[in-house]
Amino acid sequence: MQVSTTSSTKARGSRLEARISNEQKALFQQAAMLSTRTLSEFVVASAQEAATRIIEAHETIRLEREDQIRFVQTLLNPPEPNARLRQAAQQYRAMLGV
Repeated sequence: MQVSTTSSTKARGSRLEARISNEQKALFQQAAMLSTRTLSEFVVASAQEAATRIIEAHETIRLEREDQIRFVQTLLNPPEPNARLRQAAQQYRAMLGV
């Protein structure tokens, strides 16, 4: 077995098993062969890419153009703090002893 030095093939400490159909296995084997990877390398890399995409999609805030403009305008010209915000700031400063 040849050991690769790429970051995606760091020391393996855990094992993952899954039951798949014969059709799925054949599909994965064909894709692995076409991408010049072993079946295991292909499955792990594909799962990692999918996981990264899903996590990124859930951690990224996407705004429509109108909302982007409103957000930037609010940062550049923030509204005056209301009574509740002033009270919270005062309580925070008192808690810190400032």
